[in-house]
Amino acid sequence: MNLEKLTREFWENGFIVLEEFLDKQLMDRLNNLIIQHYGYTPEFLHNDEFLGKAKTEVIPWFPQNEGVKEFDAVDENVSLQALTKSILGDNWQRQYCMVMFSRQGTQGQAWHQDCPPEDAGKFNMNRLVYTMDITPEIGGQTVVVPGTHKKGILPAGDPQADFENQLVLTPKKGTVILLHGHTWHRVLPVKGAYRVSTNYRSAPQGTPEDITDVCVYRNMRYRFSTSELIEER
Repeated sequence: MNLEKLTREFWENGFIVLEEFLDKQLMDRLNNLIIQHYGYTPEFLHNDEFLGKAKTEVIPWFPQNEGVKEFDAVDENVSLQALTKSILGDNWQRQYCMVMFSRQGTQGQAWHQDCPPEDAGKFNMNRLVYTMDITPEIGGQTVVVPGTHKKGILPAGDPQADFENQLVLTPKKGTVILLHGHTWHRVLPVKGAYRVSTNYRSAPQGTPEDITDVCVYRNMRYRFSTSELIEER
C-alpha cells in the first residue's frame, strides 16, 4: 500500500476507494450481525420532519456502544490505521462506528456534507466499510462529486438532483471508501432487499467531538442531537 500516493489522492479528490481491502469472511460475520440486529423491515429512527425534508431514509445503529466487540476488528486493522494516520496526522481521533441500514424501496440519502464546511480545517473523515456487494440491481450506490471538499458549502437546490461531474461508486464486499466530511455525497435509492454500510468515523487531533452533529443538506441544516432543523436553505 503506497501511503503517500493514497494520501495525495485523498487530498486531491476528497475521497479514495480501497477495493478488496478487508477480509471477506470478516465482512460476512459483521453483515450477519447487522441483519440479526435489524431484520429486513426495521422502523425508522428519525422523525417525520427529518425524513420528509432530508430525503434520507437510513436507520443508524452504533454497535460498539452496545458492546458488540466483533466490530472492533476493523478499527484494529493495521493498514487502515496507518492510512488514517497518513491522511489525518499523528494523534488522530476515533469517533464512533455507525451502521447505516436502508430498507427496500427507500430513497437512500440526499446530497449532504457530514459537517459544516465554513472552517476548512475542521472536518471528520468517514471510513465507509461495505460488508456486502453494492450493485446497480440492489441500488444504494454511493455518489460523490470529486474535489468538492475544497469548494465550500453544498449549493442550495433539489436534494437529489444530479451534478454534472458526479461519480457513482459501486463498492464490493470488503471495499473501504475514505471520504472527507466536506465532500458532497449521496446514496441512491435502494431496490434490493436492503442496503448497508458501516462508517468508522475519524477526525484530526483537536476536532470537536460534535463535529458531525450538524449536517448540511441542499435544503437545510439539521442538528441531530436535538432533532432540530436549524436553517432552511
